[in-house]
Amino acid sequence: MRARYAVPLGITAVGAAGLAYATGIEPRSFRLRRITVPVLPPGMRQLRMLQVSDIHMVSGQGKKRRWLQSLAGLRPDFVINTGDNLSDKTAVPEVLDALGPLMEFPGAYVFGSNDYYAPRLRNPARYLLERARGQHGLNGKNDPAVGVERNPWEGMRDAFDEAGWVGLSNTRGRLKLGGLDGLEIALTGLDDPHIKRDRYAEVAGGPEDADLSLAVVHAPYLRTLDAFTADRYPLILAGHTHGGQLCVPFYGALVTNCDLDTRRVKGLSTHSAEGRTSYLHVSAGCGANRYTPVRFACPPEATLLTLTARDA
Repeated sequence: MRARYAVPLGITAVGAAGLAYATGIEPRSFRLRRITVPVLPPGMRQLRMLQVSDIHMVSGQGKKRRWLQSLAGLRPDFVINTGDNLSDKTAVPEVLDALGPLMEFPGAYVFGSNDYYAPRLRNPARYLLERARGQHGLNGKNDPAVGVERNPWEGMRDAFDEAGWVGLSNTRGRLKLGGLDGLEIALTGLDDPHIKRDRYAEVAGGPEDADLSLAVVHAPYLRTLDAFTADRYPLILAGHTHGGQLCVPFYGALVTNCDLDTRRVKGLSTHSAEGRTSYLHVSAGCGANRYTPVRFACPPEATLLTLTARDA
């Protein structure tokens, strides 16, 4: 009798422990990823760029708020925010409180779908089904977003702009880094491709003349990566994927929530199009949709990218 029940009870205990870890521990185990990317002109001094993404702030998430505030201690040269700051329409003040110390540094931002629209409860298995069908966001046969609750994103935008952060929704912008001999960064960004707000034709034409040019987008859909790469941007920054969020140890992510392959779901990789190659960095983000507040084998993160000179 004991042998009959020992195995199923053991499996149940392991499953319960895994669920407790995925809901109660890992989502609060914030990490800083550090990587180096050789994209600067030969002889140029290195730059330190902090990327934050997919905060998905819910009112009351004090630990996340304090961790984001602490990142200012890294003293980055500039900050890039790749969107999805909200998962609660009442959390705008907490997002601004969390990012307040970082807004003292030069920065730029794009928004994601969860900045514009409140999340809805949905079956997580749909992500697997959509991947199998090739349906992602509004790019397959999915219906347009209707009957959704809108977030008060305008106040967040105004606060970012007032702090001097550059909005990059289907537009270009420039950052001038004080104390670095007037160094300028040219930025080109898109609004969120996941909800078909991207308008690449409005920013096409390649990098402007600057010490460094960067491309920024929330969701790394292949059409946007192809366009940025063909236009010769040396580095593309994105978020959205949550690194797969629920990953299989020693295997990796099952989904990316877009048409990017799972091999490049997070971290630094490359993308090629029309005979050209760009670096691609996808942040796994530091939050999750309020209705699926779980992570497994994919801790929440921000990334400090050290940009170094290319070989001569």
